[in-house]
Amino acid sequence: MFILRLRRISPRPPPAPSPRSDRPRTPPPTRRDGHEYKQEQQATPQTEPDREIELELPPSPPPVEETLAARRARRQAILAKYAAISSANVSQGPSPSPGPSSAVEPPPETPDVSNLPSQAQSLIGTPSRADSVRADSIAPEARRTASVSPTPGSFSLAKGDGEEQVQVQNAVGEQVSAADYDPSLDRREDEQKRVWGVKDDPNDVEMEEEEDDVEDMFAIATSEKRVKKVKRVVKPAVPAIVTATLDSASDPEGYYQIILGEQLDGGRYQVFSSLGKGMFANVVRARVLQGESGEVGKEVAIKIVRSQESMYKAGLKEVQILNKIRQADPEDKKHIVRLERTFEHRGHLCLVFENLSMNLREVVKRFGKDVGLNIRAVRAYAHQLFLALSLLRKFSIMHADIKPDNILVNEQKTVLKLCDLGSASDASENDITPYLVSRFYRAPEIIMGHPYDPAIDIWSVGCTLYELYTGKILFPGRTNNHMLLLMMELKGRFNSKMIKRAKFGEQYFDELGAFLSVEQDRVTGMDVVRKVHITQPTRDLRQRILPSGSVKLKDEESKLLMSFVDLLDKCLALDPSKRITPKDALLHPFIRG
Repeated sequence: MFILRLRRISPRPPPAPSPRSDRPRTPPPTRRDGHEYKQEQQATPQTEPDREIELELPPSPPPVEETLAARRARRQAILAKYAAISSANVSQGPSPSPGPSSAVEPPPETPDVSNLPSQAQSLIGTPSRADSVRADSIAPEARRTASVSPTPGSFSLAKGDGEEQVQVQNAVGEQVSAADYDPSLDRREDEQKRVWGVKDDPNDVEMEEEEDDVEDMFAIATSEKRVKKVKRVVKPAVPAIVTATLDSASDPEGYYQIILGEQLDGGRYQVFSSLGKGMFANVVRARVLQGESGEVGKEVAIKIVRSQESMYKAGLKEVQILNKIRQADPEDKKHIVRLERTFEHRGHLCLVFENLSMNLREVVKRFGKDVGLNIRAVRAYAHQLFLALSLLRKFSIMHADIKPDNILVNEQKTVLKLCDLGSASDASENDITPYLVSRFYRAPEIIMGHPYDPAIDIWSVGCTLYELYTGKILFPGRTNNHMLLLMMELKGRFNSKMIKRAKFGEQYFDELGAFLSVEQDRVTGMDVVRKVHITQPTRDLRQRILPSGSVKLKDEESKLLMSFVDLLDKCLALDPSKRITPKDALLHPFIRG
């Protein structure tokens, strides 16, 4: 708050009249010893003291530079806090480092960051002493292979001033923050729909249109408009899924009730934290107590599958796929999480994985909330994701649940691993279901009931990369119906061939190709159907990513952003047959540079 001080000067008072000469003078008082008291002469002020008037002025909004400086200060505070947490974890024992990656190479030159905490140094890519030892121990052939990779080993997660200004200017309209999104909110809804076959219409609405009366030429003309009647059908709540076993170690839904400090697999592992739960299992972090030399004290992640027959079979299927991937990638260069071993504990199938740091949603929340990550960090992550998809496509495997929550990174945030293959399947197992993949990352062919293939993972990666750079969700649809509307607003109309081939095409489009948008009436609150004719896109992807004319970037930065927009455009093609493949994506200018 600014305070303006104003000084007011009072006029001089008139001179005091002189005392009369005929008035007798009063003698000064005397003390006992005969001396006179000395009276203090108080000078008559000629002017009144200056008065200060304080006026409170409303604070002006801070400039953009101060806003960016405040964000950088908050980010540095987060880095310092995270460094303290990491140092506490290191004192308990080092975490195992992932295998050598084809996408990470120590930078030729490293900045001077000796004054920063150790964890902050690792976040900006400075190799530690242990990293140097590991780099020296890598075979020359492996180092030559890594040097071919276009992905830098050192990149900043935080955006620069210019990129943050772009995101501030492009943040127009209602956008959902990717950092604040909780995927577990949609998990229960999708699970109920998949298992019990609940319809996707919002509020379970069934519409009945009243038949038009036969036109009567003698009827009295009226200006009253006929209103379509909408009948709301209230359906009973879907009951909770009850586990098929009565094991006291499981809750009513079949999830294992975790006990911290409990030992698993005959005392081989000891649980010390819970990492959360998904639709198929819950995950804990444990420490190895017994094992081969060098493994004792190592931290691992254990996925405990729900004690249901269907979930158990899905777990065995995931183990089979992960073992196939491990055999195909013995050097661990394709960025898919490594399965170490399996065991059973109190009726639950348990999968032991390598331990990693955090998922990409947490990375965005810590280092780029509402503004996203640095474009070079997005480029490095994109390269590694397409390497993972290239291996999956080689074996005709669909991951079918790619999102930032299912992508983990190492402590240095330079290497990622695609995880959670519980929904993965062979491309030949093309079961039509409109609830495959989390809704915000669900490809249009899944929603419409069109035959799908591994191209659904390319769509999910495109949505994920957009989130990483902008910090916002690309298609925050409330329902499948709303998702299709948002897709067409960005990419235009679906072709007629795709609509006719889709199993649920008639549910979303009429005979003339108009989209049947289910919306809520503002007055009655009832859900009504509005026909929407979309031919051309009404939203521009470039506008959301590229800067306006007021923000000038370097030619190199501008070309990189243009190639990023082009890659996203190819990943988000409505027709899956025209979507870019992992092989072509790895050769794209955004990846190769």
